[in-house]
Formats: sequence, structure tokens, C-alpha cells
Amino acid sequence: MRDRETAAAASGGSSIDYADMLLLRFGEFTLKGKNRTRFEKTVLRHVKEMVKPYPKAVLSKEFGRIYVTLNGEPARELAEALKNVFGIASISPVKVSRSEFEDILAVSRTFLEIIAPAQGTTFKVSARRVWKDFPYGSIEMNKLIATPLLQGYPGLLVDVKSPELELKLEIREGHTFIFCEQIAGVGGFPLGTNGKAMLLLSGGIDSPVAGWSSMRRGLEVECVHFYSYPYTSELARQKVVDLARVLSRYAGVIKLHLVPFTEVQTSFTGIGQDNLIITLMRRAMLRITTQLAEREGALAVVTGDSLGQVASQTLSSMNAIGRATVLPLLRPLVMMDKSEIVELSKTIGTYDLSILPYEDCCTLFVPKSPTTNPNLRIVEKIEATLPGYSARLDAAVAGTETLSITPYGDEKPSDVVSAQAGLQEEWF
Repeated sequence: MRDRETAAAASGGSSIDYADMLLLRFGEFTLKGKNRTRFEKTVLRHVKEMVKPYPKAVLSKEFGRIYVTLNGEPARELAEALKNVFGIASISPVKVSRSEFEDILAVSRTFLEIIAPAQGTTFKVSARRVWKDFPYGSIEMNKLIATPLLQGYPGLLVDVKSPELELKLEIREGHTFIFCEQIAGVGGFPLGTNGKAMLLLSGGIDSPVAGWSSMRRGLEVECVHFYSYPYTSELARQKVVDLARVLSRYAGVIKLHLVPFTEVQTSFTGIGQDNLIITLMRRAMLRITTQLAEREGALAVVTGDSLGQVASQTLSSMNAIGRATVLPLLRPLVMMDKSEIVELSKTIGTYDLSILPYEDCCTLFVPKSPTTNPNLRIVEKIEATLPGYSARLDAAVAGTETLSITPYGDEKPSDVVSAQAGLQEEWF
């Protein structure tokens, strides 16, 4: 993936710290016909939330784009925040000049001084005359601007087909936009435009990645974490809160449901079926999550399962576990290698937290030889004969604590802060 596709990638400088404006381009949802307007409004609403800490910044929108006029606000900070907005494919730092030839040329020269292209960098100018009363056409402007720039920078080499540095000019009435860099955004669909799902978040590497991947496809997610006090520590709980906070950078606010799981989990010990404990626990988690989903209006459950990675993620195990819910089970990582998942976790910023050595309930009571081919009939018979099993599940739902997690370091009960999304991960 080319993070910066033009000038800065081939040279030593960046225009971002000198930008007057940021140009945000929409992603793949622009192909969605009648839904496009709704998606664009959702992205704009999310961008408005992200720029609130920068009161001087002014937003404007046109077809396929959002412009952020900086008015002195820090371009680099804003770009770092906005590139995490789902639905934004790329961001370009823009210099603005008057739509007069001499001013366009002068700002273009300044732009090259900022970029400081390396010797031998291939180059072209691409002008687009949006304001038709401008006296020079687009092709003519390419030559009129490129010639003096090349004379001033003899190290540049002309390449009109695939240049390393493409200086783009958009000539509008009153102002001309000048830019060359493209900072990659996360792309995907705007958050929440494809519904809501519950994310099983264990604290490992996989589930935060599954949550991020789901949000990127337009899902609003609420996280569900199972803890078994006193067997799991406060540090394990804080680890999950911190993971949710990282994901909230992409969502604004994440709702995190903390489920007391001790009574349910310990009910599976001592029944002489140790090899099925993982299957029974995972099914119980799905039953509880299904009740929470019905309460919260979610239509699916997201997990960090990756096919064949552990005992509970064989096809046979996933089939037996998945029968515990009527909701669709979404597994974004199911065909990914562990190395791919690890790299993505580093990219989104969850890896260092995920590898902290704090145990969660999923590492408790794990048998030496968990079954990889559970018999569904036997599993269902065990559940049907466990004393008070349904009551324990209901009690876990009733005792669930719900927090709203924000990127700013605060966590509050969800009735204090309106929540928007969630997270979670692999279990065994």
C-alpha cells in the first residue's frame, strides 16, 4: 500500500505542516448509487465530531469530497485523526492561492521548496480548470506552470504517464487548490451504515482486529467482555478497557459490556467433561451475548475466530459453538494467518496492549486436551441437565456493567455518555 503516493514518497519533505486546507476523499461507498447521499452525510457527521477540538477549522462538502479549512489549526494533528474515519480513502494537504496566473506559479514554486524533491524525481503538472472563465485551459496551464518549475529545479525529470511527483492544480473562481500528497485513510464504509453487532472482546490479539475490521465495513459494534472475579485481576479488566479506548479512536465512543462470568464458568467444572469445557463456555458466552444483542438492538455477533488456529476454532467446534445463537456469526479473520492478524493489530495500535500478560476468563480451567470435534448432542444434553443453568445465564446478563469508552481517557456508565460502538477478540 502506498501511504503517500506522490511527492513526499520520492523526496525528502512534506507539505502537511504548511497546508491551508485538508482535502478528504471518500472511499468505495461512492459506488453505491442511491445510498451514497446517506453515507456521505454519515462521514460528514463523524468528521464534524473529530474536528470539535479544533474550533477554527471550517468544513465544506462537495460531490465526493470534504474540505477542512484550517485557519491556523495544526494540519498534521487533524490529518492523523481524520485518516481514522471510516469512509475516508485519502487526505491531501492543500496550499491555496488566488486564481491569478502569477500567484498560482508563485505558490507552486513555494510548494516545491517545501517538498524539496530529490535529484532525478520524475514530475508532471496536472491542471484542472473548474472555473471556465480562467484565461488559460487545463492543457495550456500544464505547460505554463511546468516549464518555469523545471527550469528552477533541473534535477526533475518529466514523466507524463507515471510520475513520482504529480503537482495538481484545481483552478476555481477566487481560489486555486495546489496539492500533491495523498495520505492513505482507512477507507471502507461509514461507521454504523450497515447496522450494529456485538463484538466478543477477550483481551488477546484477534478480537480487537475483528472489531476494527467490522467497523471498517460499516458496522457499529458494542463490545462484550467476560470476567471471572476473583480468578481474573483488575489489571485484566483495565487491559480490555484500554483496548476499547484504542478502538474508540476509530468510532468516537465505544460501548463496553462487562459480564460477570464466574458462576457460569465454574458450573462446568467437576462434571466429568473437562474436554468440553471450552465448548460449553463459548456457547454460554454466545447465549449471554445474544440476550445483550436483543436488548441493544444488535443483529449479529462478531468474533475473532481464525479457522484451525486453536481447538475451539476447528470447523467442527465452530459449528457446535455457533448453534448456541440464532444471530448471524461474523468472523472477519476466519481465513487469515496469525502473522497477518498480528501485522494488522500493530497497524491499528492494539498489539502492545493485547500481549500484556494479564489473564482473562478464557485462560482459566483450560484442559490439557480440549476436544476439536465436539458432539453437539452430548453438549446440549449437558446444558439441559446442569442445575440452574438458565438462571445463571440470566443472572450474568442482569449483572452486566456497561461503560462508554472515549478516546480521551474517561470511562462512564453508558447512561451518562451516549455510546456508539464496541470491541473484543479470540478466546482460546
